[in-house]
Order: sequence, then structure tokens, then C-alpha cells
Amino acid sequence: MTAPVRYDITLLTDDDLDRFRDGTHFRLWECLGAHPVETEDGVSGTWFAVWAPNAEEVSVIGDFNDWTPGRSGLRPRGSSGIWEGFVPGVTRGTLYKYEIRSARGSPPPVLSKADPMALLQETPPATASVVADLAYEWNDDRWMEERPSRFDAGAPVSVYEVHLGSWRRSPDDPEAYLSYREVAQELARYVKDTGFTHVELLPIMEHPFHGSWGYQVTGYFAPSSRYGSPQDLMALVDHLHQEGIGVILDWVPSHFPTDPHGPGFFDGTHLYEHADPRRGFHPDWTSYIFNYGRHEVRSFLMSSALFWLEMYHADGLRVDGVASMLYLDYSREPGEWLPNEHGGRENLEAMSFLKRLNEEVYGRHPDVQTIAEESTAWPMVSRPTWLGGLGFGMKWDMGWMNDTLRYLAHDPVHRRHHHDSLTFRSVYAFTENFMLPLSHDEVVHGKGSLLGRMPGDEWQKFANLRLLFGYMFGQPGKKLLFMGGEFGQVREWDHDRSLDWHLLDQPRHEGIRRWVSDLNRVYRAEPALHELDFDAAGFEWVDANDADQSVVSFLRNGTGGPPVLVVCNFTPVPREAYRVGVPRSGVWEELLNGDASMYGGSGVGNLGEVESTGESCHGRPDSVLLALPPLAAVFLKGPAEGPAVSPEAG
Repeated sequence: MTAPVRYDITLLTDDDLDRFRDGTHFRLWECLGAHPVETEDGVSGTWFAVWAPNAEEVSVIGDFNDWTPGRSGLRPRGSSGIWEGFVPGVTRGTLYKYEIRSARGSPPPVLSKADPMALLQETPPATASVVADLAYEWNDDRWMEERPSRFDAGAPVSVYEVHLGSWRRSPDDPEAYLSYREVAQELARYVKDTGFTHVELLPIMEHPFHGSWGYQVTGYFAPSSRYGSPQDLMALVDHLHQEGIGVILDWVPSHFPTDPHGPGFFDGTHLYEHADPRRGFHPDWTSYIFNYGRHEVRSFLMSSALFWLEMYHADGLRVDGVASMLYLDYSREPGEWLPNEHGGRENLEAMSFLKRLNEEVYGRHPDVQTIAEESTAWPMVSRPTWLGGLGFGMKWDMGWMNDTLRYLAHDPVHRRHHHDSLTFRSVYAFTENFMLPLSHDEVVHGKGSLLGRMPGDEWQKFANLRLLFGYMFGQPGKKLLFMGGEFGQVREWDHDRSLDWHLLDQPRHEGIRRWVSDLNRVYRAEPALHELDFDAAGFEWVDANDADQSVVSFLRNGTGGPPVLVVCNFTPVPREAYRVGVPRSGVWEELLNGDASMYGGSGVGNLGEVESTGESCHGRPDSVLLALPPLAAVFLKGPAEGPAVSPEAG
């Protein structure tokens, strides 16, 4: 049993209350939720504060009071809608919920709710919150000092997207997850060996349904206890940082599930979500939609975003479902949605929220990135708010992903009829700061694995996959690849199983992994391949029109130094003496060849280098003759000295 609740202790100031009501309090984790404290008179316990403005009564229930309502009642803080109180004897690790008797409804409902501000929750299917703290001694000072140069527009950014529960399972029990700490060493070692610069974790915020992959979040301040404690997750991030690897977290402000313990209908009213289902319910995900126009909800979501950046040292947030936030008619038929005040379909409140989010994130942490998953042609997603944009740092290029995978699905003999799928991207490639995603969404719901989606016999499937990755790394834009793709996972991704690591014992699968590793190595080493990813000056077509042979060739340029020529042959036919115009005369070094035997290819190549012939081609006064291998990408580095030769006019 605990002593009576005390109301003479508070962590809330009047300024906190004012900023919360105004929608400008962005550090709510410091003044709401459960906070273990010791009073001035030496009493240990936990101070609780929860927002429930339409409640008649609120009490804390838990294992400390036999889950009995009324024993540990909270009191309202004036008219703020916040209930608070200090419960002596409640310590770290204590399970708790809020018992809320609503003042609305007939009869008024009584609800048992997890704490929306909890720092830790019980492992699902259990649903209680857990009293916790965030004490941790970080050892990533060097990374944090260097971070500004690791994640800017001119940096090489190659992201390995990971679902922690299925990347690798315990070798002793395939049903058991590896903890944050257990996975840290293995993940860091593998990511370094394969050359990725960053890891992106599918949502690790607490979620009740494992099959949602983390995208149905109930704990916006709580890492999933499936894998350990807050300090365990901090240790994972810390170790990755110490190994020179950045960490991006998926963050989901677009919707939340209807589970009864969650934030939905929190105090007997639609507190966090819109009451009208035409605004507040998502038909695709059968989930609630946040009320972005409510000041307190904006404070809650903004605080969540900044929380993961500040308390967990995350280097970026990939914001899920941005398109569903921006359009009021997203996935709705006529009559199923409400227009905005001007009669349009744009969600003006969500637009305002996203702009303010990005302003606050970059204002406080200019060395991180926000990345939008936005699947439409909404303009200026990754342009500054002062120019009228949404203010994101980057945007996923879903168009490139769809066009490229659709093109590669065709038998090579038919690809000549779909050549524009390769070239169309150049029309819009620099309208946004793009990241090229081959994400988890492309290997689920019956789509099969990336390898399985490639046409042809077994040799051609592997060659096509190497070609896909080579083309991706040659294109302007930062890179993202979902786990398993880098070694040619055969089966479709299953969130309940580990990846098939035994495949790496087979030469062709290890060849894919080695190819990705070398692509990452060259991408990082050659400024021409990353410095101007977001600038039209970084890309030039050499020949975009050789549809008959299904070949494309283009140049990548940096701010100085030699250019890199990329030539991709999308047919299984080797092409001897294939002439390509070049901007510099001299020897062109073959950096990469996707058909090399060490990757599982047939070994057609250029013996490490080619020398320009002095013959004009493609509007350029010089050219090289290449042995162009089948279903392969070739990267050649131009001469280091000598002026670049511009294409001839006309």
C-alpha cells in the first residue's frame, strides 16, 4: 500500500500550462507523464500528470494499489484540463494506468488508459504503462560533433532500412527477439562491412500489434519493450554512432490505432482525434487521425518528434504517411470527406503542422534531417517554408521506385518499348531533394522479394538485381535499401521470421552482397557520385535515347575533380565496342562492373580501364569504346587532370 496522494508537489509551471494550451510547448515529456522524484522531506515516489479536460475523476491505478480506482486520485490543475498528484512509494518499474471517469455521455464512460506520455510500456499484449526514467551516459561525442558533415546535401547517404524484430532472431530460439543491446554489435559490424552510412529503423515506438511493423503506434514517447528498456535503445544508438553509423527513426504522426488502452476517445471524448469520422478516421488503416488543428495535440506531436532527436540522439526522422495527412480526400470516395474552409481537399491544419514541425526541428537541430514519405506530386515538400515549401530535408522518390521496378519486370526483349520509364525521372529529378527508396513496402503483400520480381532464369534474375542496384547508385539522390535485398533474399519478407542469412553461403547471394558493398564504397569515395545529388549540375545525359539496345549512359559530376560515367545495359546481350561520348580525353578507370565474376557475373569487362579514341560521339569531341557486359552497370572514372570538354552545341 502507498501513502495518501500529495498535491503540494508539481513539475508544472504556469508557463508550461500557457504554452501547452497555445500549442507551443515542445518538451512535454519534462512536465507530463510519470516522473520518479524525491521530495524535499525525503519521500520517494512518482508525480503523475495527464491531460484529460473532459474527465470528472482521474486516478492512478497499478500494481502498487491493487488496480483499485479512487485510492490514488489526481486533482485538476485549475482549468487547464491537466490532472496531477504525487503518489509516495511508487518507484521505477511500477505498472500503472489512468482510470478516467468522463464528465460526458449518458451514462458517462469509465475508461482504463495507458499514459500517452509514458516513457515505457508493458510488452504487448499487456498494455500497462511503466514508471521509468531516461538516465544514460552517452559516449558518442565524436559522432555528434561530426554529424553536420555526415548528413547534409553533399554527403554520401546510403541507408539500410531495418525491422528489428526480423533482421536477426536469437540463434537459440527462432521465436525470440534479439534485444537492443544484443543486436547492437552484430548490426554495426554488418552495416560497416556492407558500407551503409545510416540505419533506418522501422518504428520502434511502442505498438500493440506486431504485424503493423510498428506503424500503429500507441506509445509516442516509449520505445518498444519487446526489445528492452529506454537505456537499451540508447545503447544501440550510442554503439552505432561510435562505429560511425547514423540512425534514422520512422515516426508516425499520420494516424494511431483504436485499441481501447490508447489515446483514442481518451477522456470520453475525441481528445486527440477528430470526432467526425470524415476527418478523424482512416479507412485504409482503420485507425484514428490526429486533430492537427488542436493546440494541445500539436504540442504533443511536436514534443514527440523532438523527444527522439534530443533524448535518443536520433539523426533523422522519416515521417510516415505524409500524403495521407495532406489530402482530406485521401483514400475516400465523394461524400466521405469534408472540404477545407475554402472548399478544397488540402488539409490546411496538417500543412501548418508539418511546416512548424520542420521549422522547429531544423531550428533546434540543424544537423539532422526530416524525410517525407510523400507519394504524390505535392509541390515543394523538401523546400524551405519561407519559400512556401513544407520544409522537409528530403523526400522519398516513389515515382523512381515504381517506374524502375515496373521497367525491370518486363522481359528484356520488351524493354525497348518502355524506355521512357528509365528516362522520365530526369524531368523532375531536381524539383525535390530526393532519396531513392527500395523499401519494405516493395517486398510485402504478395509482391515477393526484389530478386523474385526480376525476370528470366536464375542467372538473369541475379544479374537484373545487380543492375537495379547499380542503376540506383548511379542516379542522383540519396539511397535506401530494405534489409535482405542486399544479399538477394529469395522469399518475401516475413515480420515473424529472421532473414535467411544462410543464403550468404551461396556464391551468387554473397556476390550480390559484395556488389552492394562495393557500390557503397565507391559511392562514398567518389565526390561526383554524391556531392551534387540535389543539383542539376551533378547529372548529364550522355545518351538517353538508345531504346533499341536498351542502354542508358550518363555522367555524374561533383564540385570539382573527375566525373564518373555510368553505362547500363538492360539486355542480356553483351555489346562489344559500344561507343560513348566523354567530356575528358585520356584514360577512364573502370571503378565498378556489375558483371564481374566475383559478383556472380560472366566476366565481360574492360580490363580495368579504357582510353578515349579522339572520335566525336554524342555531341562530344571525344569518346571511349566499351565492352558493355550483359544486364550490368559499369562505372568509369574520368581523368583527374585536364579541362572538361562541354557538349557541342546542337
